[in-house]
Amino acid sequence: MRSALFSAENLEKESAQPGMRLQNSKMLKIELNGEAMARVGSMVAYQGQVQFQALGSGGIGKFIKQRLTGEGVPLMKISGRGDVFLAELSKDVHVIDLEPGDALSINGSSVLAFDSTLQYDIRMVGGAGMASSGLFNCVFSGHGRIAITTRGTPVVLNVDQPTYVDPQAAVCWSASLQTGYHRADQLGLGTLLGRSTGEAFTMSFAGQGFVVVQPSEEPPVQGSGTQQQGGLLNNLIS
Repeated sequence: MRSALFSAENLEKESAQPGMRLQNSKMLKIELNGEAMARVGSMVAYQGQVQFQALGSGGIGKFIKQRLTGEGVPLMKISGRGDVFLAELSKDVHVIDLEPGDALSINGSSVLAFDSTLQYDIRMVGGAGMASSGLFNCVFSGHGRIAITTRGTPVVLNVDQPTYVDPQAAVCWSASLQTGYHRADQLGLGTLLGRSTGEAFTMSFAGQGFVVVQPSEEPPVQGSGTQQQGGLLNNLIS
C-alpha cells in the first residue's frame, strides 16, 4: 500500500529515553515508564500496559480552590509502561523544561500534561483584585517537563519594558513577574454612548521574565450569573 500519508513525517517518533516529547506540532507523545499527569480526555491513542486514573483537580485542597475560583486542571494519572499520545482540539503543543527554582504561572485551560515530579497550586494573580472580580492561575514549580497548548503559533515577549497583554490571550508567564490590571479604554463620551475598542482591560507585567501570548483569545464563559474573564477563569470541570 502506498500513500503520502505513510511518509516519515507522519510515522511514530521513536526515542531511547522515556518521557514526553512532541510527536508533531499538534500531538504530544509520552514514552511512559512510571507515571505522569495529563488533562482528562486528552488521550487520543496508547500502546502497551497503561492505566488511567481520574484525579479531579489534583487533591481535595485544589478541588475546593477550583470550585471557588473556576481555575484548575481536571487531571488523570497515567501509569505503567508504554506510549501515550495526547492532544487537545488540534491546538499547538509546546514542551517546557522547568529547573529547580523556576516557577511558571499558567492559564489552567492551557495545561496538557506534566511530569509527576512537578508541584502546582492555584493562586490569585497579583494586582488583579476587584477590577477582574478575582483572577486566578495555576503556578507550577519543581524539576520536570510540562506540555502546554496554544491556539495558534504564539509569541514569547521578553519583559524588558512595561508590557501589556489581553488577559484572554495570555497563556503563561514567569511567576516572578509583577502583574497588574490596566484600563485600556479611556473613559469619555464615546464610552458612555456604548462605543468601545473592545479592549477594556489589559494585564500589565514588569520585572525580569517572559510572557507567552497566543494569537487568539479564549472565549469568555458565563458563570454564576456574571461574565468571567474567559481563558483565565474558565470553569474546567464539565
